[in-house]
Amino acid sequence: MADGGTGTGAPAGFSSPGFSSLAPMLSPRSVAVIGASDDPTRIGGRPLSYMISRGFAGPVWPVNPKRDRVQGLAAFPDVDALPGVPDAAIVAVPGALAEAAVEALGRRGCPAAIVFTAGYAEVDEAGQAAQARLVSIARGHGMRLLGPNCLGLFNAPLGYFPIFTASFENGWPAEPLPGRGRVGIASQSGAYGTHLFGAARNRGIATPVVVTTGNEAEVTLGDVIGWMAEDDGIEVIAAYSEGVREGPRFLEALEAARRARKPVVMMKVGRSALGAHAARSHTASIAGDDAVTGAVLEEFGVHRARNTEEMLDVAYAATPRIYPARNTLGVVSISGGAGVMISDAAEEQAMPMPPMPEDAQERLRVLIPYCNPANPVDCTAQVFNDMTLVGAFARAMVEDGGYTSLIAFFTQVGASPSLAAKLRAQLNAVRADHPDRLWVLSVLAPPERVREYEADGYLVFEDPSRAVVALAAQGRFGAAFARPPRAAVPLPTVTLPAEAPDEAGAKRLLEEAGLPAVPEAATAGVEEAVEAARRIGFPVVMKLLSPDILHKSEVGGVLLGVADEAAVRAGHARLMANAAANAPSARVTGILVARQVSGAVEVALGIARDPVFGPVAMVGLGGVFIEVLRDVALRRCPVDVTEAEAMIRSLRGFPLLDGARGRPRADVPALARALSALSAFAAAAGERLASVDVNPVLVLPEGEGAFAADAVIELG
Repeated sequence: MADGGTGTGAPAGFSSPGFSSLAPMLSPRSVAVIGASDDPTRIGGRPLSYMISRGFAGPVWPVNPKRDRVQGLAAFPDVDALPGVPDAAIVAVPGALAEAAVEALGRRGCPAAIVFTAGYAEVDEAGQAAQARLVSIARGHGMRLLGPNCLGLFNAPLGYFPIFTASFENGWPAEPLPGRGRVGIASQSGAYGTHLFGAARNRGIATPVVVTTGNEAEVTLGDVIGWMAEDDGIEVIAAYSEGVREGPRFLEALEAARRARKPVVMMKVGRSALGAHAARSHTASIAGDDAVTGAVLEEFGVHRARNTEEMLDVAYAATPRIYPARNTLGVVSISGGAGVMISDAAEEQAMPMPPMPEDAQERLRVLIPYCNPANPVDCTAQVFNDMTLVGAFARAMVEDGGYTSLIAFFTQVGASPSLAAKLRAQLNAVRADHPDRLWVLSVLAPPERVREYEADGYLVFEDPSRAVVALAAQGRFGAAFARPPRAAVPLPTVTLPAEAPDEAGAKRLLEEAGLPAVPEAATAGVEEAVEAARRIGFPVVMKLLSPDILHKSEVGGVLLGVADEAAVRAGHARLMANAAANAPSARVTGILVARQVSGAVEVALGIARDPVFGPVAMVGLGGVFIEVLRDVALRRCPVDVTEAEAMIRSLRGFPLLDGARGRPRADVPALARALSALSAFAAAAGERLASVDVNPVLVLPEGEGAFAADAVIELG
């Protein structure tokens, strides 16, 4: 490691930095350590110690005004005294000194700073102001800034360790298995990021790059994911998130990973109200609605892991880089019980397990008459009396069954010294002919035997149920990679009124955007209401019109089945009296008279503006399905008609629209057109649009359309 040299200048065009602008920070040629310590166990000393011991190839410049040398390297009193411009600088000094260090680095043209210093937005308002100053300084000099309040990062292949974790005292990152992938970890939490690295190391999963983002004052999780998506040294991305700070950047990163065919496995915490509060206090992050975040992750094919074990399982199963877009599971087992367990797990994961073809089943019965050759295929322990039978059954599963993912449950037999070598030989012969399949061995074996199987190209799981979850995820990755980018959706011209409209005004706006309403008329007086009812045809529905009453039924503002002119007159008086009694301060602009529609399925459509991802479209069946079961589908706006129909078909209650129990099939295409039109309206309306509720939409039988029966538009 040299003491001298020169670095690079600041990247241009900071106002819209690309992911490659993180290169000086994540793969630098030279490093300065501001606040360097001679004690290798202190925050300012560990990075130096790690880079010295791991052989960082470029110059490392300690900055310490009290020492001439630090850990054997020439030290400098301040940033101005450095012999060159570092690509990256570690800032490990407190408070105001950190701000001064960033300013000095910016003046020198340093393109990247990693700020360990805490006491910023995660603490209080004064800390928020100090953090804002720090960001302003960095941006003023075109500098990318990681942190503050971050643990740091490492890029192990470069020997680059600007991090103060003590985790390396327990071992360095694992080396990748031959031909296996490299997992990059991006984490908002420093401690949990290194926990993931340690857990991965213990499982033999290679994690050459780990980046923790801390407060994300400037560099965000999306930035890091995007850099990993573009970096050739990373093949799988594992991310830990407490809240997405910059929605557009995050979405851009996920799309970059999808285009690069790099799986993203994310643990997004803060599902509960308590967890969301803890996330805010921990990293001062902005957490959007958890269901919206889940929908966004699903859109890009991200696997949302429920826990650390699942995250590592899915990342491990991704390392062969085989992602079948149409994934099917075949199982060969010496245990019928294990086959049932695997089948249960596959059903929970919606992973298809089609049966073996009948002629193939007959051929397997000839080999072992008492086997169960369907799928799962129970070959019984008889195969170990003639090991060639293992190869025959495995080959049949691949060549006759055509399965893209396979689990072989051989339990402790897979570790047997007398059988393991023969078992490997039989399986390897089949695998060599079909290297494009995902192969899992569910065996109990010592680590050295597991490593042998992994070196052959198998994934090894003790628990076959966990293997099913991991394999199902690979299929979802493949499906996401195969999808074309989102189709462009034409947007209407939308001019929002100065204040929130009443129901009739809301429906007019939506109808102009392509979402039809039930035939209706807004009336100002009782005779006008009678005339409207006569024109529309009895029976009719009558409702109060008021921009101030969102839930009309709660104030007695809705009358159904109004059968004749006399009932209209009586209903008009009743509605006005209810308004005066139950909502005396509300502005009543008239009475809405609408056709009463029968024989329809009630569906709710809606728009909510997420603070991170913008307008989000919602569809759900009406009544108990949305209020109690929360059976809804969500997508970012806008969605085209194809995507809208996919949302509708994903509902658990979709059979009610599809002719369940002898009902006529509903006009799903019309409903999809209405949902797409609503989403386009929301995307075009801009940030003043706070929410839209269209509930119910009455979906008539096939070919008869879908019509809004009520609508509420809220403006911000």
